[in-house]
Amino acid sequence: MITAQNLTKQYNGITVLNIEYLDIPKGQSFGLVGNNGAGKTTFFSLLLDLIQPTTGGIKNNKVEVDKSEAWKPFTSAFIDESFIIGYLTAEEYFYFIGDLRGQNKADVDALLEKHKEFFNNEILKSGKYLRDLSKGNMKKVGIIGALIGNPEVIILDEPFANLDPTTVNRLKKIIKELADDPNVTVLVSSHDLIHTVEVCSRIVALNKGQVVKDIQTSAETLKELEEFFAV
Repeated sequence: MITAQNLTKQYNGITVLNIEYLDIPKGQSFGLVGNNGAGKTTFFSLLLDLIQPTTGGIKNNKVEVDKSEAWKPFTSAFIDESFIIGYLTAEEYFYFIGDLRGQNKADVDALLEKHKEFFNNEILKSGKYLRDLSKGNMKKVGIIGALIGNPEVIILDEPFANLDPTTVNRLKKIIKELADDPNVTVLVSSHDLIHTVEVCSRIVALNKGQVVKDIQTSAETLKELEEFFAV
């Protein structure tokens, strides 16, 4: 589904990402872990054509992401608050995204109703502009917005950050449900090893831009990662 080959990104002559080959099959729940500066967000930014690679490239369902936009209709993401539109209310934002993805108001309302518990009665019908929400509530809006239109590839960067424990558990349930669909490929990056191992069937660890671990999740995965990052 997603293939990176000879992929590098440099800034001022310094290499921040260097992936010789990485393949993420369709339907996989894929976790990307690493310390600050490991290259996680850089990889996702390249995958979403937000920045250009120095060498190599990424294909999403055989589409070269930096040369064609044909990947966009089946791909969605939430990276940070810049992905939402601050002067809209939550409902206005969701309907806007729905319109872009060919969803009518009833389709969007059905999705919002399904995830009503995730919002915890703090967002919908509040009348607040998105810019006035807390970081955690902005993240909730961005994550659910990324689910509109039944995308086949869903990319979430640090989705557990700034969320309270109850919301984290609800989010893990959402990601697990997505991961159960063989037609949906979920990519999650996080500093939180426990949450990532719990929701992803495969974990790749980056260190200084390079792949240093590539593990099919098992009962031993968390211990292996904790020991690696403890060094």
